[in-house]
Amino acid sequence: MRKKAEGLPLYIIMAVLCTAVLFPVILAVILPFQAHTELKDTLSPLVNFTGKYSRIDLLPQYPSAENFKELLVYSPEFYRVFWNSLLMVGGILLFQTLVAVPAAWAFARAEFKGRRLLFNIYVIFMLMPFQVTMLSQYLVLDGMGLMNRRLAVILPAVFSAFPVFLIYRGFADIPRDVADSARIDGANEWQVLRYIGLPLGKSGILACVVISFLDLWNMVEQPLTFLRDKALYPLSLYLPTLGADRGELLLASAAVTLIPAVFVFVIGQEELERGIIASALKE
Repeated sequence: MRKKAEGLPLYIIMAVLCTAVLFPVILAVILPFQAHTELKDTLSPLVNFTGKYSRIDLLPQYPSAENFKELLVYSPEFYRVFWNSLLMVGGILLFQTLVAVPAAWAFARAEFKGRRLLFNIYVIFMLMPFQVTMLSQYLVLDGMGLMNRRLAVILPAVFSAFPVFLIYRGFADIPRDVADSARIDGANEWQVLRYIGLPLGKSGILACVVISFLDLWNMVEQPLTFLRDKALYPLSLYLPTLGADRGELLLASAAVTLIPAVFVFVIGQEELERGIIASALKE
């Protein structure tokens, strides 16, 4: 009982912090269920500020699904941007994994001159924000004639350094005796990767997929830089175009946009934790 009493202040502090962090998410889920008139009163200070601040009811007085109906039935452009997001994120994740897995295996298991230097360069590139490499990527994509195409967003992300770094730790922890035994039995390097590397390094790969999905699903700068046609915009760029004057669609879109991210996080939470723990271990 004494230990529980001593830890009570910490639990209270953590509860307050968690509430503060989750409060915007809770509002994003609750507000779309307000009726049009109630939501109009809530958002009116944001559209025409008259000195009065918005008052938010945590529980809708008149719960309604009209906002979602208007979004999913009467807003066909939503499906276009939703498809754009799925196509870009899915394409990036697929080809990013196909590139990152062999690269991480080579860094973790192969012995060649300059391996450590090359890996350190990868880490440096991983630490660079998009703003640093934006101009060079723009010039290369423009020279290749890929601007204003979905491929302009997909191609640079495929060769991101972060997935290689995250998957690398899972492969590096595989005992060398296991891989060497397979080679003695006649397995080539691709067979060793397929039958030993992939099963044992699964946590790092799945953690990479989950983290990359959560990041790519909300990317803004890349499509805003490389796409000019609004018909190619993903969901992350569609939401700001609605504005507070179309608050019912904005809030409903935000709530629907949360669903894939929450679903992927819940499904991959266990593998995500394992992959992060493995990547944090030192050699």
